[in-house]
Amino acid sequence: MKKVKVAMIGVGAISGIYLENITKLFQELELIGVCDLVRERAEQAQEKYQIQKLYETMNDAFADPEVDMILNLTRPYEHYEVTKAALMAGKHVYSEKPLGASFEEGKKLVALAEEKKLMLGGAPDTFLGSGIQTCRRLIDDGYIGEPIGAAAFMICHGHETWHPDPEFYYKYGGGPMLDMGPYYVTALVNLLGGVSGVTGVTKTSFPTRTITSQPKNGTIVDVDVPTYITGTLSFDNGAIGTIFTTFDVYYKQQARFEIYGTKGTLIVPDPNTFGGPIQLLRPEDGDYKEMPLLFDYKENSRGLGLADMAKALQTGRDYRANYHLTEHVLEILTSFEKSSKKGCYLPLETHYERTLPMMNNPIHGILD
Repeated sequence: MKKVKVAMIGVGAISGIYLENITKLFQELELIGVCDLVRERAEQAQEKYQIQKLYETMNDAFADPEVDMILNLTRPYEHYEVTKAALMAGKHVYSEKPLGASFEEGKKLVALAEEKKLMLGGAPDTFLGSGIQTCRRLIDDGYIGEPIGAAAFMICHGHETWHPDPEFYYKYGGGPMLDMGPYYVTALVNLLGGVSGVTGVTKTSFPTRTITSQPKNGTIVDVDVPTYITGTLSFDNGAIGTIFTTFDVYYKQQARFEIYGTKGTLIVPDPNTFGGPIQLLRPEDGDYKEMPLLFDYKENSRGLGLADMAKALQTGRDYRANYHLTEHVLEILTSFEKSSKKGCYLPLETHYERTLPMMNNPIHGILD
């Protein structure tokens, strides 16, 4: 079995689960090199996971003829330049979310990938996990009738109390909608289809944030992005969705994520996870029933989208976390603030048609 060879750019907080899954779970991937601006991080990853190469710069990775695909795990405001350079060097790219820090950046990357005839995929890939895929099956099979609406809420008070490097969450490319919104919007469009337009109202509740986590305890950060965002989504199928994301509110439990249909209501699991639980309410049952998970990858399977893209590279089939999805999601995420500033409904430029659902493969770690 010929493996797709991957170079990882960025070895920060999110890299740990990617390192685990690429080296131990997904059998058709081979991580052959790592690179980070903080060399020590790359050295530690290389030693722990027995990685063949440590690149001095990302351009060294892009120039490596052995590398088939670049995994971009840099910070959101760096995604554009890193992905652009990799594409210019002729490499396929899979990027952490979002595709770019603005819709304009995303459009340029998509145009470049199309010009170069290269694959461009991206996170989040949680929608490929057992939870969201089971919800899609239930909706597609008519368990809630015709979908008529959705509500998705992500409520917390920010990351400065626990994250070791939280400044970027409040800078260009950050904020709750671009940070956590991708999980919810990606799940929504995979459950209900594309979005034709949005409205939004946004604000910044606190002009500064004080970091209380280590090692930057006491540092004051200016907040440059909206941190309280409400939006309405008009889906192509006629359904209407509501989304709310905030870094301003104290909230203890997981907020709701629900899909409403003419015959029932589906409680969707946290879209930042790969598993369940899933609950279905139909009037004849009188109460919610927990539904069994019907697909593989219930555990934290980050890298699943990368593995799916690698399989597509090997076989020529389509890949599910493709740029049609990530560009459409990015336009939705960034249009709420634009709508708020203009005070009007915004029709979208992009359109999205759902890719095929996941298929169970008897061998865990090898995709269909």
